[in-house]
Amino acid sequence: MNRLSILITTALLSYTMLVKSQGLQGTLIGQDSTNKVITTAVPFLTITPDSRAAGMGDVGVATSADANSAYWNAGKLAFVEHGYGVSASYTPWLGKIINDMSVFYLSGFYKIGREQTVAASMKYFDLGEIQFKDVNNNDLGRFNPREFAFDVTYSRMLTEQLAIGGALRYIHSNLTGALSTGNIDARPGNSVAVDFGIYYTKPLVSNNSTLSLGAAITNLGAKISYSDANNRDFIPTNLRMGAAYKIEVDPKNSFTFGLDLNKLMVPSPPKNGTKALLSGILGSFTDATGGFKEEINEFMISVGTEYWYNHTFAGRLGYFNEAKTKGNRKYFTGGVGFRSKKFGVDLAYLVPTNKRENALAETIRISLLLNFESKVKENESVTD
Repeated sequence: MNRLSILITTALLSYTMLVKSQGLQGTLIGQDSTNKVITTAVPFLTITPDSRAAGMGDVGVATSADANSAYWNAGKLAFVEHGYGVSASYTPWLGKIINDMSVFYLSGFYKIGREQTVAASMKYFDLGEIQFKDVNNNDLGRFNPREFAFDVTYSRMLTEQLAIGGALRYIHSNLTGALSTGNIDARPGNSVAVDFGIYYTKPLVSNNSTLSLGAAITNLGAKISYSDANNRDFIPTNLRMGAAYKIEVDPKNSFTFGLDLNKLMVPSPPKNGTKALLSGILGSFTDATGGFKEEINEFMISVGTEYWYNHTFAGRLGYFNEAKTKGNRKYFTGGVGFRSKKFGVDLAYLVPTNKRENALAETIRISLLLNFESKVKENESVTD
């Protein structure tokens, strides 16, 4: 498989073919368009950006807060321990078959008080340079498709155990540049979206453990178009729910066990391109042609564990599972981490379990973190 066979159809003669370049990316990450796979525009928004969550099988909605919390659950950001910090993550995407696609994620947060935190982040997806051709194999020029999303987040504690948060996101997707075919002028797609998250964490003093619960709806926003208002596609609005249980074995050793459930709040095929935005999102839990069984199959499951020694060295394992008819992504993950007082680094590695050749094989992620302390108003009380 090479880039021409993957993305060249983005330069064909119709808008549908232009948009389906995103669907082809979905095929690369394990989805099979011959089954009942839910496809959306800008699927890069669902790619796990940071190495800590990636090492735990893409678990993140209820794990402890860090600089990448805004991506997983805006609610838990209020519980971040440091005053301010930044994180940068890099992923060579589909590196087993393509050598110039990558995902870059940059995030930063700042505590404006003991109970309030703000954050900003950017996700950038570089699809590499592509030679476009028409259906007659005539050259249409070269272009480097790029997509990015920029968002700002606010999170606030309501009680000592409960917090909520929200984010506003701008999305830009430029797949074809200024390419025009026939009477159709292709153009970059733009959209805006919001996230909502809630997070609950409670120490269990009896056995030195902590139970955390989280839920988030992400990328809730307008459809995106690459040509005109009559041709729009859903963006990947997602519902994520999960739990994390952390136990302190002794002062130097701790384990965290996490579980995430994900479901795209997007209409099921074959009518996923015809429904209006609101009815499509609200009806996404009951519209599958296969009934209740197919709806259950649309949930993706992530499980993971994280071990810390002396709050300095970490080891992580995880597993991600998606139903065969909904994409068939199944893989184990592993990772390691290191923390000093201000600096941190995480690495993650992905191993697909599918027997056939898998484009996700050998996916590596790296994340760098910087955390700093700052004076906050300790007299603020969320219980007042």
